[in-house]
Amino acid sequence: MNENNKIHKKRYEKLDGVRGIALLNMIAYHTIWDLVYLYQVDWSWYKSEGAYVWQQGICWTFIFLSGFCWSLGSHAWKRGITVFIGGVVITLATLIAMPQNRVVFGVLTLTGSCMLLMNMFDRWLLRLPAIMGMAVSGLLFFLTKNINEGYLGFEKWNFVRIPDVLYQDIFSAYLGFPHKGFYSTDYFSLLPWGFLFLTGYFTFRFLSGKRIMLFFEKSVLQPVEWLGKHSFEIYMVHQPAIYAILEVVFFVRNLK
Repeated sequence: MNENNKIHKKRYEKLDGVRGIALLNMIAYHTIWDLVYLYQVDWSWYKSEGAYVWQQGICWTFIFLSGFCWSLGSHAWKRGITVFIGGVVITLATLIAMPQNRVVFGVLTLTGSCMLLMNMFDRWLLRLPAIMGMAVSGLLFFLTKNINEGYLGFEKWNFVRIPDVLYQDIFSAYLGFPHKGFYSTDYFSLLPWGFLFLTGYFTFRFLSGKRIMLFFEKSVLQPVEWLGKHSFEIYMVHQPAIYAILEVVFFVRNLK
């Protein structure tokens, strides 16, 4: 086994910690979402620019880290299929239980898709210099960030209008071109987010074997790292758990 393979098999505890912190933030964000949109709690800040930055920070962390850690895991096909099926389960559950708040092409569908695509294209991506892959992937993410809204651009900057003909059906929505009438409360299409996943993938390749990776090995906060190690399972159950807790809280509150 060469040195790179040895590095790939290590467990980087601090990466689990970062994922665990992102997971806690996500749970907090979704709890407030339920309070505001399901229980009509009036909190104007949640619809502010600051809340948007918070939400984006959580998403960016999960997706970038998923790409960063892709090379570290084993059973790549099984992981990709499992995560993708998790996304399908969430879609079906929300369509049945709360269609007005349905999740179509959510973050699990995205990351599962990226994992499966990486299984097919990794052999060719390995031919690219890591620094070039980082730069190109990051630039493409920047240029396509507004693709869901019909533009090449990033956040408030729209550079080029994309032809409406691309925004046709459910498959185009999966790719990043949502058709008229498409709706999802948690929407992460292959474009632009697949480029952020790739940025994480190439960043790991660039750092792999370098001394900086030693920093991520040592455990710092085991409870948070434990959450990161079980992020998929927790993600699958966190919304029903939040909803159940809030139902009890508001039921008791209404009794008073």
